[in-house]
Amino acid sequence: MATYPHLLAPLDLGFTTLRNRVLMGSMHTGLEDRLRHVDALAEYFAERAHGGVGLAITGGYAPNRRGWLLPFGSEMSSGNVARRHRTITGAVHDAGGKIALQLLHAGRYGYHPFSVSASATKAPITPFRARELSGKAVERTIGDFAASAVLAREAGYDGVEIMGSEGYLINQFLAPRTNRRTDEWGGSPEGRRRFAVEVVDRVREAVGPDFIIVYRISVIDLVDQGQTWDETVALAQEVEGAGATILNSGIGWHEARVPTIVTSVPRAAFVETTAALREHIGIPIAASNRINMPDDAEAILASGQADLISMARPFLADPAWVNKAAEGRPEAINTCIACNQACLDHTFRNKRATCLVNPRAAHELELTIEPAGAPQRIAVVGAGPAGLACATTLAQRGHVVDLFDAADEIGGQFNLARRIPGKEEFSETLRYFGVELERTGVAVHLGQTVDAARLIEAAYDHVMLATGVVPRTPAIPGIDHPKVKTYAEVIEGAADPGAAVAIIGAGGIGFDVAELLVHDESPTMDLATWRREWGVGDPAEHRGGVVAPEVVPSRRHVYLLQRKTSRIGADLGKTSGWVHRAAIVAKGVETMTGVTYERIDDDGLHVRLGERDGEARVLDVDTIVVCAGQEPRRDLQDALTTAGVTTHLIGGADVAAELDAKRAIRQGTEVAARL
Repeated sequence: MATYPHLLAPLDLGFTTLRNRVLMGSMHTGLEDRLRHVDALAEYFAERAHGGVGLAITGGYAPNRRGWLLPFGSEMSSGNVARRHRTITGAVHDAGGKIALQLLHAGRYGYHPFSVSASATKAPITPFRARELSGKAVERTIGDFAASAVLAREAGYDGVEIMGSEGYLINQFLAPRTNRRTDEWGGSPEGRRRFAVEVVDRVREAVGPDFIIVYRISVIDLVDQGQTWDETVALAQEVEGAGATILNSGIGWHEARVPTIVTSVPRAAFVETTAALREHIGIPIAASNRINMPDDAEAILASGQADLISMARPFLADPAWVNKAAEGRPEAINTCIACNQACLDHTFRNKRATCLVNPRAAHELELTIEPAGAPQRIAVVGAGPAGLACATTLAQRGHVVDLFDAADEIGGQFNLARRIPGKEEFSETLRYFGVELERTGVAVHLGQTVDAARLIEAAYDHVMLATGVVPRTPAIPGIDHPKVKTYAEVIEGAADPGAAVAIIGAGGIGFDVAELLVHDESPTMDLATWRREWGVGDPAEHRGGVVAPEVVPSRRHVYLLQRKTSRIGADLGKTSGWVHRAAIVAKGVETMTGVTYERIDDDGLHVRLGERDGEARVLDVDTIVVCAGQEPRRDLQDALTTAGVTTHLIGGADVAAELDAKRAIRQGTEVAARL
């Protein structure tokens, strides 16, 4: 309380009290879609309740079948489902927490052929065109929201969150972009917001006065023909009047061309909009998006910009986030780095969500960390993500662990990643692992190149080879020319790239190097510059909060090349790849596909585009950066296995696939959990 007095202060709602100002925001994990996963969901939410969350909000549950996100997706529409959910609510209440069920109608975002919306339109994120709801169907849908809320109460939930943001059905009714109706449910701002207000009013009437209703309001749509600020304020006031208990800030639509939660978005980038809306309402409002550490959360609350803080992915990363803050140990928090790789990327590929830095998230029943039956002596060679996860998990279980690395600091390839503009958050993971190494008692040996003889002589029970990767050198004539540099040399600043640079390889590392080169003069973008570059305007002046971007041009000319003929960046993350592609295009990076690399000499990089008889070009560049993949580093394996040492390959030493930290951390954790 002394450290974070506002964050940890109870919130009296009149009929009930939240133990602090922390909401665990809605996050669809995939466990919601099948009743057989109820026990897993109960464990998932109970662990966060034990960790101190004031009010958890579930992933979205449709009020009817037309509201499904996916065929046979999560739905709250029967007594049988409600009764099964008592397992979840009981587990949360036993842990001292409160939980609300999110009611979400996907509208035209539904990935099925019977989706409906305010008007007959097609969203760019689904192949199906939604049909327009008739007037009677609108009324039935409102009734379905109310019926679902009643079922949620019967299931033991403390409240519901009505999803009115992110471009889902209610948001579709609110915006001229998607509501072209001329009846009482459209035609004017009052008509467009009638559906949202009626849903809240009918839900309140159905559940009574002593039930939490959170309304997720889109405080800024970030799409053309979104809501005006006056419309948003009027909606907030009418929703309050209809019986909402809390407003939760939603930011942007899923189809917006402005990133809202990826790691390159500055922390708390949209809090000022929440603060502006707070002046017009009398109920508590939560700030959200890119808030991941208690110091930032406390500052937002202390300054009066919001009444609560809503965070979703930070509780995937660390379920004990609140408790660690309350104990005055923010340095021990496993911070969400907003990478999207294991959470949203999984969700939008119909896979179970989890977390890159915490692979136990949403897998609590399968991936358990239990005390070891018989402690063993184990060496971990390599202090990159795989080695760090493995060493700390082993030590947590009671094993005696020595961690070796030739570098003078932990982190491996993460030390390169955190130097990339927009990836500064990766430093937080290394800070967390540094604390964990000390807490769990791992003996850390840095600046030491350990050889097989030393490991054999020490007679370890197991040796974990987390030795990482070596860059692949492509067979291009002249590859040893002085113009050629490795990506590590450029990222670490050991080489001056000059004014013109060619990057060989357009995978994740190639994109990272391109981002670094085009932001060289100002590697860390302040919030005002970020808003200008992405075209985020004041919603009080610009409908939807979007304006024309004003991009600061790069002082370098950068070429990004790949052998494949597929689209540049096609293999990047599903929910973040478009951000990286848009960013380098805006900065003027020249991309080329189907490239044949012919030779490198004093004139530059000689390439041919397309087929063998395609256009020949000479790229007159100062530097050629090789980002053509990696090979596993397994120098020690043969000698160790020959000597009979039980050896395990983890991380890049096992599979060198674009420096996949998600797989590396998961693998390191899973192997350590089994020994």
